[in-house]
Amino acid sequence: MDHKSGVDSHDAPVTSREQDAVRILLLIDGACEPLNTAEATDPQFVDAVGVVRAELRLQKLDFWLRNPDYLANELLTEFESSGETPLLELAGSILDSEEPEVRRYPMLRHHFGAYEPLDNALAVLRSAGLVIRRRRGTVDQVRQHDYYLLREGRRVTREVLEQAPPFAYYVDRVALVLALADGKGGNQLKKRQYLQREYAEAARGERIGSVAVRARARLKELQLAAGRSDDKNQDYVQS
Repeated sequence: MDHKSGVDSHDAPVTSREQDAVRILLLIDGACEPLNTAEATDPQFVDAVGVVRAELRLQKLDFWLRNPDYLANELLTEFESSGETPLLELAGSILDSEEPEVRRYPMLRHHFGAYEPLDNALAVLRSAGLVIRRRRGTVDQVRQHDYYLLREGRRVTREVLEQAPPFAYYVDRVALVLALADGKGGNQLKKRQYLQREYAEAARGERIGSVAVRARARLKELQLAAGRSDDKNQDYVQS
């Protein structure tokens, strides 16, 4: 990967099926919502403890999880809007490290934005009895896929974190991603991600390029501006 240009090389890192399975399991565990009344009384969901509704939402949440540079850039946008210093500090902790390079796994640009097939990872989770997927719609037209976390899936997530503490990174990042998503659906998240030119201008079928260089420059500008603001406030207090 070319860190100066932010353009991905042909040997951009890719994930294994097992890595994807663990990441998706931790994402579903963190992002799932309670079952509705009908589901709670449906025998097919007797072992379910939560659900993530719609593949589009899952894909958009996973995009920020797989791309720390985009996640940090969104934190900067939130900081500009709210002025909350912890957001600037969080973005800095990501961008001042190698996380945007070593933790970044680019996704493909498809018709509906960032996309990476989940079938292999889900096959691992489903065969192990950790997650089930249900289609909503008709035989001829599937309107939505919902992903149900089973009790065994929740137990395994706790076991993974106990036996492999480094995976706690994803738990922390899932919480951050969900805070940014703020309950928004997949289409709303897609529109927000399309605001980044590297995302919007990526050719269909190509991997979406990094925003790390631009985000780091933006971070410095905001840190300088925040520093000047702090200096002015301090001068005011002293006077």
